[in-house]
Amino acid sequence: MGRSRVHKILVVDDDASVRTLVRDVLEVEGYAVELAEDGFSALRRIEAARPACVVLDIMMPGMDGHGVLSRIRSAEGGATLPVVMLTAAADDNQAWQAWSGGVDYFLAKPFDPSELLRYLDYLFAGAANPLTA
Repeated sequence: MGRSRVHKILVVDDDASVRTLVRDVLEVEGYAVELAEDGFSALRRIEAARPACVVLDIMMPGMDGHGVLSRIRSAEGGATLPVVMLTAAADDNQAWQAWSGGVDYFLAKPFDPSELLRYLDYLFAGAANPLTA
């Protein structure tokens, strides 16, 4: 059916198949999706046009997800940007580092797409459409 409000989600993962899966799941639900293949391009996209939420992989070459999260949180207005982290390395240390870094939600790969959608429904419940506001 899709959403009546369009929210832009930035999906950041070095694995093209994961980016495609998350994009497809979100677009079917009516979200506008932008993709980034690494942390540096993600930060450039966030600076150019702030998304409503970032879905961020942890294990990436160059700058990992923890580094991206740190840069997001230290940027102006970055403390309020919702970030969901995805990781195949879902051990306690990764989770603790994510939570202590200020992540809003944490999902282990392989993840259940419906769990991501439930979180986004919760996140955007009653929110104004940022693309038309």
